[in-house]
Amino acid sequence: MSCSENKEKKIQDTPPNVILIFTDDQGYQDLGTFGAPDIATPHLDNMALNGVKLTSFYVAQAVCSASRAGILTGCYPNRVGIHNAYMPNAKTGLNTKETTIAKMLKSIGYRTAMYGKWHLGDDKKFMPNNHGFDDYFGIPYSNDMWPLHPQQGSVFNFGPLPLYENEKILDTLTDQSDLTTQITERSVAFIESNKEQPFFLYVAHPQPHVPLFVSDKFKGKSERGHYGDVIMEIDWSVGQILATLKKNGLEDNTVVIFTSDNGPWLAYGNHAGSALPFSEGKGTAWEGGQREPFIIKYPKKLTPGRTLDTPVMAIDILPTIAEITGAPLPKLPIDGKSVWPILIGESTESPQEAYFFYYRVNELHGVRYGKWKMYFPHTYRTMEGQTLGKDGIPGEYKMINLEEIALYNVLNDKSETHNVAKEYPEVVEKIRILANNMRQKLGDSLLELEGTENREVGRVD
Repeated sequence: MSCSENKEKKIQDTPPNVILIFTDDQGYQDLGTFGAPDIATPHLDNMALNGVKLTSFYVAQAVCSASRAGILTGCYPNRVGIHNAYMPNAKTGLNTKETTIAKMLKSIGYRTAMYGKWHLGDDKKFMPNNHGFDDYFGIPYSNDMWPLHPQQGSVFNFGPLPLYENEKILDTLTDQSDLTTQITERSVAFIESNKEQPFFLYVAHPQPHVPLFVSDKFKGKSERGHYGDVIMEIDWSVGQILATLKKNGLEDNTVVIFTSDNGPWLAYGNHAGSALPFSEGKGTAWEGGQREPFIIKYPKKLTPGRTLDTPVMAIDILPTIAEITGAPLPKLPIDGKSVWPILIGESTESPQEAYFFYYRVNELHGVRYGKWKMYFPHTYRTMEGQTLGKDGIPGEYKMINLEEIALYNVLNDKSETHNVAKEYPEVVEKIRILANNMRQKLGDSLLELEGTENREVGRVD
């Protein structure tokens, strides 16, 4: 075999790099390619043109910590005992027995790094370096958990917000204007220093979670005000990462994924994103709370420029990456399944019969089944009819009781306005059966089921 043939074979055999970019509280409509009329996102729009766009991608739960647990472990968050958003000095966190994407890829020789917001437990034993990440730079929980919170003193009593480098606190933040830039610079440096070996990079931007911060280079640039400026800087960050891959000849053999952790925090009004055409937002199981923009680019394997509407959930990302890279799946049971056949065009059917939408500690609120989305009676929050917040000060939610089962055809009724449960009793019954099967595995505190296989106690640390 000639030298050139050897080189070509080495390129073909090299496992792909993996980059997961995960924003915070970003709405479905906050990118040009997903319909934003007033925010310029040229790099992400171009990524979609040269990659694959999913229009029915769901996060694992519509809240910070639970959502992050779902995408990193391939599990429904309640399976691993994580719900809601951890507060500072939490006594629990993601059990180190769990296999994260980082730990999975590290086991086959990948270098790994995480830059940005962690939010899976801030005690040392739960931090990123103990979950498979070789390098870490960022904040341990949400960027509003600091003394400058607008409700500090009346509702909260937060201490200083620490900025970590691995296990060392570098600083306590009083201004976050340069944090997106710092995370981007770290990401670029990591790619440059690891270009000769496979790597996994998890970029978890703290923005556009309130309080909104943007560097001087993007202030006043967007037609959607301060929020739009923040999204434009995130788009710039993605552009820097993609340019670094191209510069180093890594573009074709790198899987790049962009999505967010949950829908917009609607109480913050002009400092919140848009989930249109979907209803509600963060903290609810309605479409606006859990359906997120999703783009994946992998030139070596994925035909570019395709838009797919097959339902996929964040729990499917870990097993999909396992299939792409040849990494072994976790030893503990997971809920996700590989959607690689969908991404490469071999199938239009989800490997999951249904997706289940839990919230709070362990309440099953809804189920996505084919074109159908069904909700069980539950209480949820809304800003409908309420005064929205403004300029970083939140409005006040009101609580609504959904008193009967609601069924929507979310292909035709994206805003979930026409309840057809009474017209399709056979669909309602089928989803009830699927829900009851899942309840036997993960429970449902709304029903206080006994005899379930819920592993929450065994898997949370």
